[in-house]
Amino acid sequence: MRKILKKLREIPKKIISKVGTKIKSNNKPPSVKNRQVKEIPSFNETVIANTKFSHSDNQYMAVRSMPQELPSSYDQDKMILQVRDPHWLHTYWELRPRTIEGVKNKLGDEFYRAKKILRVYDVSNIMFNGFNANKFFDIVINDYANSWYIDTAGPGRSWCVDLGLMLPDGRFIMLLRSNVVSTPLDGPSWVTDEEWMIPDDMFARLYGMGFGLGRSSPVGGAWQERIKQGLFSSGLSSSPVKRIEKERNFWLKVDCELIVYGATEPDAKVTVQGVPVKLRPDGTFTLRYYLPDGKQVIPVRAISADNLEERTITPIVTRETK
Repeated sequence: MRKILKKLREIPKKIISKVGTKIKSNNKPPSVKNRQVKEIPSFNETVIANTKFSHSDNQYMAVRSMPQELPSSYDQDKMILQVRDPHWLHTYWELRPRTIEGVKNKLGDEFYRAKKILRVYDVSNIMFNGFNANKFFDIVINDYANSWYIDTAGPGRSWCVDLGLMLPDGRFIMLLRSNVVSTPLDGPSWVTDEEWMIPDDMFARLYGMGFGLGRSSPVGGAWQERIKQGLFSSGLSSSPVKRIEKERNFWLKVDCELIVYGATEPDAKVTVQGVPVKLRPDGTFTLRYYLPDGKQVIPVRAISADNLEERTITPIVTRETK
């Protein structure tokens, strides 16, 4: 009987202990493994976070790591001419292998007996079409050259260069043609800067000398009288320095001038509107004209010293004052 009562008393204790054990197990903190899984952000959160920040350092390093060397060729047939100084030019070129092969097939055995030539044209004051150069000279170069320095001995001129082959029979086969460049003068320029303001009397003297009022002027007497009237009469003057009329508070006067300049061989004979022009030692000339309303035709004619060649260029200028 006592044993039965003892067992009945122990049953509630076991039940309470089991319930307490379950409660304790439910209150345990999550394991480290489970906590780490919950702390990992989602994919969308990661993308959003990354867009909030730029990566300029990485992009800068990527740009700096790009190769800086220029390619050895560009697979094109091209020739470039540039000015080094008043006397020297520099040219460089690229000729594609297939272009050379095409010339070889066309010329046959003559190709291997030809000389590689730079033909340098003086194209000053002309529209060069390949055949009307003022003069030219040839430079023999080696087969492996792709650039060359050229001594023109001609400051203040315009130049164009052909790369080609000189055949044994004297024919010249052009392969490439450069752009046109102009060398600067190796001294002070003769071009008048009209922005400079000078006294009236000094300008009148200089202006008169330019139009034939001096001893060495090539302009005829009719022009002298016309310019004298324009300079020293009460009419409109083309001087950049104007005398203000005291009796008028507001005034405006406008007139025009025309500057004609050019160059040719120093020993050539040049006429402008039929009037002989004296050339400078380098073959250049400058004329300054009063420009009235209407159409002005100004033929410029040059004849070689041996009278075998002739060139004529005719500027046509129209003025309309409203």
